[in-house]
Amino acid sequence: MSRADPGLFGPNSASWQVDREALLVAGGTCALLMQLAHPAVAAAVAQHSDFRGNPFGRLRRTLTASYAVVFGSTPRAERAIRRINAIHGVVSGRIPETGQAYHALDPDLLLWVHATLVDTALRVYERYVAPLSPTAGEAYHDEARRIAIRLGVPAKVVPPTLVDLRARMAQMLGSGEVQVSPTARMLAPSVLYPSRVLPRLLWDAAHLISFSVMPDAIRAGYGIPWPAARERGMRRVAAVSRRVLPLLPAALRHVPHARAADRRLVQA
Repeated sequence: MSRADPGLFGPNSASWQVDREALLVAGGTCALLMQLAHPAVAAAVAQHSDFRGNPFGRLRRTLTASYAVVFGSTPRAERAIRRINAIHGVVSGRIPETGQAYHALDPDLLLWVHATLVDTALRVYERYVAPLSPTAGEAYHDEARRIAIRLGVPAKVVPPTLVDLRARMAQMLGSGEVQVSPTARMLAPSVLYPSRVLPRLLWDAAHLISFSVMPDAIRAGYGIPWPAARERGMRRVAAVSRRVLPLLPAALRHVPHARAADRRLVQA
């Protein structure tokens, strides 16, 4: 390994291009609510975490681990992957609505969590940052696919293309395998209104980017209204965002982890 350790991906990767954008954090609510829409994920979060009392903590841990894998040095990325696998290894229980047993290392469960992160990141990027070519989108999927396999999803379970991944997500939603359960609805307010310091109106505004890229079925399952006027408004927001973002300096536009990775390579 050279002194200029690019980590698992490096500056020419689709992952560095997409995940460096700070605006993608605005899609966090979408990813979290989509994950909770899987009844087993909702059960695991309710039974094995302090999510309701500290939703920011879970989001912060998720982002820290994700950025370590994407932008960290190879040793740091490897440590993050081992940590995630160790946590998943002890999470199991039963879904309260059905009594069905679950384990966090179940391939379909891991695939759903992986898919929500990939799909949400790409939807936010393409709508609010810049269009992506089909080749770039597939490259992002392929890079994320390699990490999913490292996190326990069997290679044969991860769809080979982004189109196939989204088709699998649609199938899971259409079949009812993924649907918003009472447990998910119980947890949702902790995602939507994690602090009483801000009024609900401001929280609702903060979630608009997430709501705009969320599948209709999941929005409806949580009872989130999405009238046509709001959709038109967010299309205007997206158009402005795509024009303004290229004018911002990296210190405002890119996440600190990406800037630190850039410095690591320059200073080596």
